[in-house]
This record gives sequence, C-alpha cells and structure tokens, in this order.
Amino acid sequence: MMIAASGSAALLLGMARAQADDSPRAVLEGYLAAWNAHDADAAASYFAEDVVYYDASVGRPIQGRAQTKAAVIDNFLNAVPDAAWIMKDEPATEGGKVVFEWEFSGTNTGAWADGTAATGKAFRFLGASVVEVENGKIKLQSDYYDALGFYKQLGLM
Repeated sequence: MMIAASGSAALLLGMARAQADDSPRAVLEGYLAAWNAHDADAAASYFAEDVVYYDASVGRPIQGRAQTKAAVIDNFLNAVPDAAWIMKDEPATEGGKVVFEWEFSGTNTGAWADGTAATGKAFRFLGASVVEVENGKIKLQSDYYDALGFYKQLGLM
C-alpha cells in the first residue's frame, strides 16, 4: 500500500472503495491509505467516536477519536512526514476483526509530541495490529511492535 507518485490514483480508488464498502478489510485499507497520504484528518475519520487505541509499548490505552488522532496520528505524521505503513501479506479476518502484520518506515525529521527532538535518522520496523471494526468504523486498534529496536534505530537508546 505504499504510495508513490504513480500510486495516487490507487490511493483515491482505495479510499473511495473503503467509503462504499464498510467491511472490516475495506475500512482497514482506507485507513492505511489515508496514513500513507499523510492525511491525519482522513485517517482519524475511520475511528469511531469512542475508539480505544492500545500501544503495547506504552501499556495504557487512549480513548476517543480526538485523543487518538492527537496522540498517535498527529504525533507520528509530524515526527515522520514521509511515514509509510505497509500491510504485509493477507490479513486474517473474522467477524469484525482484522489482524495483520505490517512494516512502518520513514525518517524522523520532526519533533515528537513529548518534546524529543528529531534525530534525522531513517527507520524500518515490523509490527502487528488487531483492529476491530463495527458499523464501518474502527472501535479498537491494538498495536504490537519492537519499540526497543525502533528507539535504537532512531539513536534514542
């Protein structure tokens, strides 16, 4: 799902398909397309108002669309303006759940929300997510990844 200059039509097609199809898979594809277009508002529009976001490396959930947008989407897209979030292989789906492995990459050229300065370093790491979709919106997102490896790549540890 990496977006290149020639992939902008695919991005628009993916976002339109997700809007027309509120299946969990289509919602996830539209959500990732919005991240890769670096459109924080569009990405957050896939969240239910009462979404719960859990990052295993942080250990406590964030609740609510606005809070999750600010703490996760805005934070990453401000710190990593060239972020690419790529789904690897086919996701596993059952009912409203989608489980998938991903790769996240980019270059840290902006400050993080906690005040950590940009390192200027590129990174690439794997992770997995469990996403629950209800009525065409993401109700829960749980992310699991190697935070230590990520911080080491940034030179923060």
